[in-house]
Amino acid sequence: MQIKFLKSVVEHLINKPAVPIVDLLAGKKDVNEFLIAKKLELTINQTRNILYKLSDYGLVSFIRKKDKRKGWYIYFWTLNIYQSLKLLEKKLKEELSQAEEQLKSRKEKRYYTCKICSIEVTEEVALLNDFTCQECEEVYELSDNREIVNSLEKEINKLKKEIQLIKIEVSKEGEKLEKKKAKKIKQAELERKAKRKRTRKKTMAAKKAAMKGMEKEVVKKKPKKKAVKKKTKLKKKSKKKIKKPVKKISKKKPKKNKK
Repeated sequence: MQIKFLKSVVEHLINKPAVPIVDLLAGKKDVNEFLIAKKLELTINQTRNILYKLSDYGLVSFIRKKDKRKGWYIYFWTLNIYQSLKLLEKKLKEELSQAEEQLKSRKEKRYYTCKICSIEVTEEVALLNDFTCQECEEVYELSDNREIVNSLEKEINKLKKEIQLIKIEVSKEGEKLEKKKAKKIKQAELERKAKRKRTRKKTMAAKKAAMKGMEKEVVKKKPKKKAVKKKTKLKKKSKKKIKKPVKKISKKKPKKNKK
């Protein structure tokens, strides 16, 4: 059903010879344009013209890669199913609106026909021309709207059914796209978290390395200071030794001899 709708979109927008392109792209991703041209039995330029027209409507997307040997770019095409169905839904709604307007007009107004020229005019035009055909001067006859009304009613019912079916397909494709989008968002979030984790690890590692470097510098500097202090203490001690007080010899007076 979906393929049928997609083919009707391509036929409506481009032409009938371009319809087989749907079979080549449906359910596939990044199809080589040279393969498409070969399958369609068209030149690469003719194929690209069709694909570019579809791309203008947003029905296909492409990526390009450079051929390393030949040096030119090759395009790879993917069918945008959701956008194609949305566009078809829009076109059918426009057709439905026009058909409903015609049906309303046929039911409310009267039309006149020239049997010879097969020309149909509204009642206003018929009145202006005195109900006479301007081409052959034959008198107009009142048109029977019953067949046209029946035909329009059938067309309207058919369009409504098709629009309903397309809405179901659009809903399915929309759900698929939402799931893909949610998956991409989740994956991107996980990648961001992993990146932040790696950054934190690097930052912590850098901080630890910096702290170790500082500790080493402190350890190197401290012994030097202690050594200097020891030297100074030694010097002071040596000075103190030099400046030891000399014991004073007390001079005692000689005792007088008793007679």
